[in-house]
Amino acid sequence: MPEVRVSTRGAGRLHAGHVWVYRSDLEAGSEIAAGALVRVADHRGKVLGTAFYSSSSQIAIRMLASGAIGLGELAGLLRQRVSAAVAHRKLVVRDTEAYRVIFSEADFLPGLIVDRYGPMLSVQFLTQAMDAPGVRAIVLDRLQEELQPAAIVERAEPRVRELEQLPARESGLLTGAGSATKGVFTMNGVKFHFDGLHGQKTGAFLDQRENYAAAAQYAHGEALDVFCYQGGFALHLAPKCSKVTGVDSSLPALEVAEENAKLNATEIEWMEANAFDLLKDYASAGRQYDTAVLDPPAFAKTKRDLEAAARGYKELNLRALKMLRPGGILVTCSCSYHVSERELLEIVVAASLDAKRTVRQLEKGVQAKDHPIVPAIPETAYLRALILEVV
Repeated sequence: MPEVRVSTRGAGRLHAGHVWVYRSDLEAGSEIAAGALVRVADHRGKVLGTAFYSSSSQIAIRMLASGAIGLGELAGLLRQRVSAAVAHRKLVVRDTEAYRVIFSEADFLPGLIVDRYGPMLSVQFLTQAMDAPGVRAIVLDRLQEELQPAAIVERAEPRVRELEQLPARESGLLTGAGSATKGVFTMNGVKFHFDGLHGQKTGAFLDQRENYAAAAQYAHGEALDVFCYQGGFALHLAPKCSKVTGVDSSLPALEVAEENAKLNATEIEWMEANAFDLLKDYASAGRQYDTAVLDPPAFAKTKRDLEAAARGYKELNLRALKMLRPGGILVTCSCSYHVSERELLEIVVAASLDAKRTVRQLEKGVQAKDHPIVPAIPETAYLRALILEVV
């Protein structure tokens, strides 16, 4: 097995529990094959564990085990970890047939994402090592044994495959019946359509499940759901509110949202609009609401984006706060890993001061439990949600 030596800084990250070593922390050495299983050692030669190697990513090393394992043991380790991930979901998932089965590093299977939608599994192989034919076969076989899906679909991410220097691959059906790639799932008693071959990400967004339910506990009166996508928050708020309006810039997403509303026999007003422009116009016009939800896409995909992201989050929250009646509820979210919970709260407080409103925190949330957080790997905690009362 090839050996990779890491710098003192890289070894320090591993000793602290992280599983990534960046290319800049590798010592010069011989050429290593893309996706190889490698032994990792510090600059003195002390073995630190076994990892997958990427020849193209800036994350050159993704640790698999703290001990030494050989190629002959790899298959058993992968099978065991798939089974452990499935068992963990039996512990934490409630009230849905759609959930994340495997969450990459958080399930100690770096580069692998698996989501379940009722009878269908949707998989993503995101690194050279995970995309290797032998590894793919082991993972797919174990998923079939554990969950017996009617279909398994692969969702290829062209940009990721390009960065990992993987051959182009089309999304498509890997096993089973094509009829199982579309259907309906429930979440907290609310019904949603899924499309494994054409929906967002692996078919739908699953990481707000607990935050949807929490928001519904406090929602009342007239509600505005901004960046509503296919209606996740709006559909949860509808039974508690006299009127709900969902806003998104994507017409196809709103068309699915309307189909979801019909599934639930509820009436929601859907609007195709730019969120920033609409909130500015509504705030200027004096429009008032009792509940507002802000669930934008990630504004800060890198640290370089932080300043611009903070401005964007502040503007959204400022406009929403100005439109909320006394006693109103603000649900504000960020899926930017680089924006911490503390930073999001500071942005909201600054917006509330500018809006001359006072907020009280009711709840704070993270991603759903099927997207586990490993504290030693901060990147596994990416979603923040705050539920606030405006007084």
